[in-house]
Amino acid sequence: MKLHRRTFLHLAAGATALPALPHIAWAQAYPIRPVRVIVPFAAGGPTDVLARLISQKLSDRFGRQFYVENKPGAGSSIGTGEAARAIADGYTVLVTTDGYAINPTLFERIPYDPQGSFEPVTILATVPQVITVNPAVPAKTLGDLIALIKTNPGKYSFASPGTGTQPHLLGELLRLSLSIDLVHVPFGGGGPAAASVIAGHTPIYIGSPVPVLEQIRAGKLLAVAVTSSARAISLPDVQTTAEAGYSNVAGESWLGMLVPAGTPTEIVNTLNREAGRVLELPDVKERLSVLGLQPSASSSEEFAQRIRVDVERWGTVIRAANIKPE
Repeated sequence: MKLHRRTFLHLAAGATALPALPHIAWAQAYPIRPVRVIVPFAAGGPTDVLARLISQKLSDRFGRQFYVENKPGAGSSIGTGEAARAIADGYTVLVTTDGYAINPTLFERIPYDPQGSFEPVTILATVPQVITVNPAVPAKTLGDLIALIKTNPGKYSFASPGTGTQPHLLGELLRLSLSIDLVHVPFGGGGPAAASVIAGHTPIYIGSPVPVLEQIRAGKLLAVAVTSSARAISLPDVQTTAEAGYSNVAGESWLGMLVPAGTPTEIVNTLNREAGRVLELPDVKERLSVLGLQPSASSSEEFAQRIRVDVERWGTVIRAANIKPE
């Protein structure tokens, strides 16, 4: 069918005269295409597994694919930097750990500003840390262990998943706040650190309960405290450090979702709401429990505050202990 030139011009003019759709209309349609989820760690770890689980559930809820891209390297800075440079349109999401708040002080230079490059969406899960000893160590409580270290300077060491990880910083916080002589022994992950303590090579382990949970339950290791604000779901009979009288030695790792700064508020709110609903699903809770993760949905504002506190807190420990990345 041919259009008369005058009719065509009339239709074209009408099209250009249409009012622009308000911003909220675009946000309500989100997402209209696949969403990239950057994980700044190698595939197979807890963060990657969590990101894939959440992404699959979000894909189901939205009817659009959320797909994971692993961008490991430089203590998670490579992937985080790539996410920071992405267009702030909601189609790039970052799922990362509390290393996001630790790295700005640990590394001399990083490709993002922890409080300016991203909009926090929500905390997804938290990881309580546990202080565990080999049964050969003559200590039944955290108080016993601290007294033992004080009376035997230079004799005791603790294993952690690596330099600059939160378990390492918690050990340094313990050492600094109580002026005790405690040596750090870094390993390349929680598994090797736990294995050293189980074998009796290193007397103390600080880290996720997952690598030591079965040994604790079997009585082959003794958990003297968890560092979280509340008792760990996986270790309900183990006191918190606060309950043991050491409230200044506390902290738990988190895994969270962020988007590049400038992402529309409506999209941030949509992701926050739907991620929170996903974390309430029974099968998601069960899977996270196996990983040693506790679902911990938060508001965007609560997550932003957590980042601010962690940047300051762990930065103080890193500077006081003069910790340098390996």
